[in-house]
Amino acid sequence: MTGIDVDVVVVGAGLAGLRCAGALRGRGLDVLVLERSDGPGGRVRTDTVDGFRCDRGFQLINPSYPALARHVDLDALDLRVAGRGVRVVDADGGVHTLADPFRHPDLTTTTLASAAALRLLRPRAVVGAVRWALPALGPVRRLQARPDAAVADDWDRLGVEGPLRDAVLLPFLSGVLADTAGVTSDRYVRLVLRSFLRATPGVPAIGMQALPDQLAARCGATIRYDTAVDAIDEAGSSVAVRTAGGERIVARAVVVATDAVDAAELTGFETAPMRGLMTWWFSADGIGDDAFLRVSGSGGPLANTAVMSSIAPDYAPSGATLVQASAVLTDDHAVDDVTVRAELAHLWQVPTDKWDLVTRTVIPRALPSQTPGLPVRRPVRVGERTVMAGDHRDTPSLQGAMVSGGRAATAAIRLL
Repeated sequence: MTGIDVDVVVVGAGLAGLRCAGALRGRGLDVLVLERSDGPGGRVRTDTVDGFRCDRGFQLINPSYPALARHVDLDALDLRVAGRGVRVVDADGGVHTLADPFRHPDLTTTTLASAAALRLLRPRAVVGAVRWALPALGPVRRLQARPDAAVADDWDRLGVEGPLRDAVLLPFLSGVLADTAGVTSDRYVRLVLRSFLRATPGVPAIGMQALPDQLAARCGATIRYDTAVDAIDEAGSSVAVRTAGGERIVARAVVVATDAVDAAELTGFETAPMRGLMTWWFSADGIGDDAFLRVSGSGGPLANTAVMSSIAPDYAPSGATLVQASAVLTDDHAVDDVTVRAELAHLWQVPTDKWDLVTRTVIPRALPSQTPGLPVRRPVRVGERTVMAGDHRDTPSLQGAMVSGGRAATAAIRLL
């Protein structure tokens, strides 16, 4: 075959693209990865600002994800785990700790007292929550085959109500799902619950950037950064990729491994809408060492907050404290810095007006929407020579991104 520059072009050096490129190189193919930003990771990036490591959005790695365990050297990431539980702050500023008694046996009495104080032990709600959670403990295939609905509707059906729902489950899950209303697929939420039950999430000691950096170093493909792709043109047994700089690269196949919106624009193939998150990073004072996620039990503008330097000390310079605060972006609600500081003062019970804002990250396309009834796995082949990868093809998670990358590589190999 003449006129071919490379076997496969992968558009995007996020987790899906890097995993795909590594799998293709493992089959001996010539692979070129084109990434429009200045480094690998896509939505998984870390910026270093004045010695603080600030991820682009609050993100955690769950070591129970099979694709990560299979394709990533987790030991090399030196994961630092958060407390296994959550601290719920009520309307009066009372802090209630709900911790896993197996991981934190010294907090068992505190957890029971907190559950009572928050009125979480209502029989109907507890029984409903147990009935809701039990399928997450069974085989994944059986879980995926269950009828699906919005998680809020399923909670209604099972009687998961009151403070257990409003002060714990929904606030905690809102930051994980970028969903404050419970409209996410219940089937997917149970998969998320399953992963939390199997392992404690954490962050690499030096920031989330360590994950894509490792994948990029190990994939073996040629990666070109600062190279945006404008168009993809299929032509019989080949496909031409046109860059924003006017270059035309001809390949035997192309894998579009961008977020859902860009993938739809490049391929014309319908994808999922995206949900947004916004995260503030503060150099804080007045807070002690606390590795637990903290949420509001009475509603509020923030999904969660955490002392990142307590979870992973290298996130902050020696002697400094780094706090993250995350909010879900909605079409009709923008959270300003003044509101965030006021909410943080309530959640941490300390003055925040003197805290220095290190940076804020606005990510309109943080996660694909996983609506009820949407298959866990969607098609990856979208043209005669075009394949798609990304967490919008599987589950909106690091696991989904990695799995989709492997599926895309298999599909591209079949095309060749």
